[in-house]
Amino acid sequence: MRKKILIVAAHPDDEILGCGGTVVRLGKEGYEVYTLILGEGITSRDEKRKREKREKDIEHLRKETYKANEIIGTKDVFLYDFPDNRFDTVALLDIVKTIEGVKDNIKPDIIYTHHRGDLNIDHRIIYNAVLTASRPIKGETVKEIYSFEIPSSTEWNYPYIFSPNVFIDIAKTIDKKIEAIKCYKSELNKFPHPRSEEAIRSIARRWGSVAGLNHAEAFEVIRKVQ
Repeated sequence: MRKKILIVAAHPDDEILGCGGTVVRLGKEGYEVYTLILGEGITSRDEKRKREKREKDIEHLRKETYKANEIIGTKDVFLYDFPDNRFDTVALLDIVKTIEGVKDNIKPDIIYTHHRGDLNIDHRIIYNAVLTASRPIKGETVKEIYSFEIPSSTEWNYPYIFSPNVFIDIAKTIDKKIEAIKCYKSELNKFPHPRSEEAIRSIARRWGSVAGLNHAEAFEVIRKVQ
């Protein structure tokens, strides 16, 4: 039976920045990959959330999300509408229930998600919600949980506590990751911003050098049940 992976991300583009190269590689190796994105990804740009005024922008971002995930080879994408960078205004249980609903449908073996030490509040909440939704009780399908970093969020917090212990060789898939992130035209920036093509490639080379590889994505093992 093919193993299933669920990426649980806060915002559109997090799934590519965090594990896009790994997803391309694992998809080629026979894994089924699904993406769950909880936030709409737009309204934090406004002083007050007025979603109705951002309907066209949100729809455009969703189209970019579907295109980016098509490039990396995910089987399906689940998009929700939690308020961008305002997850702390939502009951944690509502986020947990949403994750549980998708998880119970997909029955993934592996989850990739945000790191507990990110600067972004939505990322930290998603991390906690994933652990809550995937408690290691009898019948739980999730046997492995990994945290990824997000450039301009993980390294901008203090203290910087991302301490990866798994490195995935993405030398053959880094170009697909870059192709996918370019779908998010409003999210990609110019160097030296961490979310620029040059920086993303540099990060992959940095983690590759840690593990004796040319390019790598790095993860922390949060749980692994064997």
